Amino acid sequence: MADSAYSFSLTTFNPSGKLLQIEYALNAVNTGGKTSLGIRLLSEPAGIVYSGLGPDYRVLVRKARKKAQTYFQKYKEHAPASILVREIAAVMQEFTQSGGVRPFGVSILYAGYDDDGPQLYQIDPSGAYFGWKATAIGKDSVSAKTFLERRYNDDLEIEDAIHTALLTLREGFEGEMDETNIEVGIIKEDKKFHVLTC
Repeated sequence: MADSAYSFSLTTFNPSGKLLQIEYALNAVNTGGKTSLGIRLLSEPAGIVYSGLGPDYRVLVRKARKKAQTYFQKYKEHAPASILVREIAAVMQEFTQSGGVRPFGVSILYAGYDDDGPQLYQIDPSGAYFGWKATAIGKDSVSAKTFLERRYNDDLEIEDAIHTALLTLREGFEGEMDETNIEVGIIKEDKKFHVLTC
């Protein structure tokens, strides 16, 4: 294994120009377990969910909530989605280059509401983040994204968007989908993040 000499060093690139620790973290995201810690509220207009390692997600939720609270205490308003996403991504990126730590083995979907309307972001273990209209992370995410590309349009009503999300989940879901293993988070014009219950 040619990469073994590079796999323990966090800040050393292998001959092909990759940081193997980031590759390992992305592998954790794509092969994450079937269980999830679920959707978490960060602040009134924002929630997150993950794919990957649960303990890493708990750490990031705690850090993200602290950043959201600090912003709210300082400015007396909720942090815009772009600012909070950038802060979370900075924490994740820092763990790709600091000694004594490893990259977080999670990708995060962040849903929030700010002056520009509803926002959806994906944050990867490297600290890179992307804005989306619709996306998927984790196991079978490639086929889920393909399914979403065929079904999504900007004129979807909230009920149709929820239905599309559930159909997307069913495409790659093993077993029966019910209220014990599926959660849906939404943000409407009231600028509040809601986790739907049956």
